Amino acid sequence: MVLLDYQVLRVKGDEPIDLMGVHVVNKVADGLYAGAGMSAPLFRGKYGGFATFDIGAHAQYPLTSRLFATAGLALGGGAGGRNVENAKALAGTGGFVKGYVGLGYDFGAVSVGANLTHMKFNRAAVGGTQANLFLEIPYTYFTGPYASHGQLLSPADGQQAAQASSERIVTAVLDNYRQRDPEGTFKGAFNVLDFQYSQFFSAASYWFASLGMGYRGLPLSNQVFGGVGQRVRISPRVSVYGQLGIGSGIYAPEVINTDSGLLVYPKVSAEYALSKDVGLALSAGYLVAPRGSSKNQSFGIALTRHLRVADGPSTGSGSLPTYQAFRIGLFQETDLGVRYRDLDRGQVRMIGVQMDAIIDKHWYVALRGAGAYSTYLGYPGYGELLLGIGLQSQLDRGDRLQAFGQLMAGTNVHGLAVKGSGGLRYALDDRMALSMNAGRIVARSAAGNRFVANSVSFGLEYLFSTPGW
Repeated sequence: MVLLDYQVLRVKGDEPIDLMGVHVVNKVADGLYAGAGMSAPLFRGKYGGFATFDIGAHAQYPLTSRLFATAGLALGGGAGGRNVENAKALAGTGGFVKGYVGLGYDFGAVSVGANLTHMKFNRAAVGGTQANLFLEIPYTYFTGPYASHGQLLSPADGQQAAQASSERIVTAVLDNYRQRDPEGTFKGAFNVLDFQYSQFFSAASYWFASLGMGYRGLPLSNQVFGGVGQRVRISPRVSVYGQLGIGSGIYAPEVINTDSGLLVYPKVSAEYALSKDVGLALSAGYLVAPRGSSKNQSFGIALTRHLRVADGPSTGSGSLPTYQAFRIGLFQETDLGVRYRDLDRGQVRMIGVQMDAIIDKHWYVALRGAGAYSTYLGYPGYGELLLGIGLQSQLDRGDRLQAFGQLMAGTNVHGLAVKGSGGLRYALDDRMALSMNAGRIVARSAAGNRFVANSVSFGLEYLFSTPGW
């Protein structure tokens, strides 16, 4: 289910900060969920660009047919503030712990409630105990065994999947933003790597969620959006999309003035279908901070991947859908031997999420995001967002151990980055696995300064497959 929560936290010696959180959790046992999420400010203070990332566990226990008790624990990292020094005072090392207990009421389609929440950053001004409001949106999706990748669904399952599912689109965007009349200390253009997930709730209408991170101009600036959109088909190969996103992010208000962080982002795009499932799109938009002065024109190029079920063939004609396998993993990573400008910078500790889309028995596409809960160069806020390709050994029947390697590119706090890694995966059963990964990341700042680090990570992975044509 999707968990939305809202809370206002005290800040010692400064204005309060509000955090709107979006968390996606998956049931791992009866009444127990695990997942990851992000939080960012909207209305309180001048903390635009502040963001947190966490992984955690969420539990629910029914008290009556409608009333339930809830509890949870999350660990994460985050940073932000009016400027660099303010970010250090606000978030300390960047690491935080969050625990909560509360009550909720199930209305069927959604559940609402309130928690008593304690959230505290390590050696920081942000934190305390306060009430928060939450909204739970449960959802179901048709899944099969991970090992069924590439296999046909049965006619009955194919019909059920077509009736239960709708079209989805995964989009990777390279966006260029040009500021209009900037008031902050940064006056130039900036580039963002953005990933968007869209889910259609009718033939032409969809909701979406997106996460973007800067890789040039303002490296590791962040923005997160949710919203709705509409598609108009011009021809069998050309479609036009219009969407409106509401969110938070970019950077410190003294650098680029987003004030409290609230962002509004209307955008249009034109997509040309390269194949039935893959498209190339050009986009234009206007990103504005209503409570600040930041106004930005955007121009982007995107690669789209359509995951179609609702328009697939019926059991009476054509081919049946096949299973597409995925892995989603939560991990802890430690960067060792961190060097920047040829000087030793100690260690960086991170938590993160990786999603793998399986191509065949040996190849997969990987998307990996991580945020630090320790300082880097004396400040909080280090992170990575990477996309790449992976190679894995073939598993025969009864095998539990698998070797893999992957090469990824994306961004970290300095800008464009490349990371190579390899490791082992051990299957606990047909749904869960443990993984160990060692790698090396290299990045270069706009000024030409080199960053390099070795990494070791340990993760827990969830394995499944979904149908698609």
